[in-house]
Amino acid sequence: MKLAIVEDDINMRKSLEIALGEYDEFEVVSFKSAKDALKKLDDSIDLVITDINMPQMDGLEFLKVLNGRYEALIITGNATLSKAIDSIRLGVKDFLTKPFEIETLVEAILRAKKAQGVIAKASKKPVKAGKSNDKITENKQFISSSPALEKSLKLANKAAKTAASVLLLGESGVGKELFANYIHQNSPRAQMPFVALNMAAIPDNLLESELFGYEKGAFTDATEGRAGKFEVANGGSIFLDEIGEMPASLQAKLLRVLQEKEVVRLGSSKPIKVDIRFIAATNADIQKKIQKGEFREDLFFRLQTIPIRIPPLRERAEEIIPLCEWKLEQVDKQYGVGKKHWGKGAQEQLLAYRWPGNIRELLSVIERAAILCEGEEIMVEDLFLSSRESGGKKKIANLEEELIYEALKASDSDVDSAAELLGFKKELLLSKMERYNIKL
Repeated sequence: MKLAIVEDDINMRKSLEIALGEYDEFEVVSFKSAKDALKKLDDSIDLVITDINMPQMDGLEFLKVLNGRYEALIITGNATLSKAIDSIRLGVKDFLTKPFEIETLVEAILRAKKAQGVIAKASKKPVKAGKSNDKITENKQFISSSPALEKSLKLANKAAKTAASVLLLGESGVGKELFANYIHQNSPRAQMPFVALNMAAIPDNLLESELFGYEKGAFTDATEGRAGKFEVANGGSIFLDEIGEMPASLQAKLLRVLQEKEVVRLGSSKPIKVDIRFIAATNADIQKKIQKGEFREDLFFRLQTIPIRIPPLRERAEEIIPLCEWKLEQVDKQYGVGKKHWGKGAQEQLLAYRWPGNIRELLSVIERAAILCEGEEIMVEDLFLSSRESGGKKKIANLEEELIYEALKASDSDVDSAAELLGFKKELLLSKMERYNIKL
């Protein structure tokens, strides 16, 4: 089993390298920084062991760039609950606090090895040509498929073989980031970084520094230089989600990156050459934004060399039940809720519902139902979905209030846990609690 240690503390790094090297089943390589590791990691690595607090790029950002390519565990001398939660969301199998016994680390490594079958190695490799009736989804990157999805996947597979910019079009929650990752993993750049950034999730005044990076002293808090997302993605792909929300002031700068293939950090005049594959996505009507002067037409044409529409879940009904079954297994692995099965009418309601929030909504509903339902059987009432057949419609506000009560009850009134369960940001949950006068 080949291990990669990423640790900026030379004493810790060397100690781990020597200690783990004593075990016959381990082959160990080490790196002094995340950036150094990104340049040299390859398919021979089975597990990444990384510190969190490192200069230039911390361990969590490093794992985001790796985007699930490797099993990983974290070692840190500064453990916090928020960092532990973030690492779990990134798929980290163990989170060890320094100092720890080497035997504890070895046990964590062996647990990760046992779980390694969960992430199929095939998903890291390009799809190979097969028989004419072979489905692209056989490479395990998609849980299920439908004729509507296959059409989009075939186009994505063609686009992956080129360096052309791709614009993914589709409603919120249809899986645009999954598609972007699919294109990257099936491209010649698969072994290089995949960096994802949501334009709508970052305040306008911070977005430029996130994308372009900055030099020391560029602004008050810039105590050291930092590479932006464009530099981090060099050689690989960058996914710009909700591109329609990019402020006008940055659109011209993005166009320059696309045209000139170079970036300039804030506080610098020196251009840095970059080689990036651009994948953008939007659920907005870009044409309307262009007409209103909110989005540059020349940038739009640059980004949509290959446009791909991802169909909503209501056009992919064949995928609903397989996705539900997969999510039930994942919830059991994560929370230990036990095996669940469908009660009378539950599957029928899942198929009848329109899913305006698409796959994101579906997975959230299944996770909530699996956690909150009593016993092994998931009933219609556990889904909290309105159904035309039932004739019993609740007002959305009443349903939302009830869900919040149930989530708080299931999480012992812990707001952070309840927000995660509901798929809300903590601030949004607190706002809704105030609206419904819900007290802890």
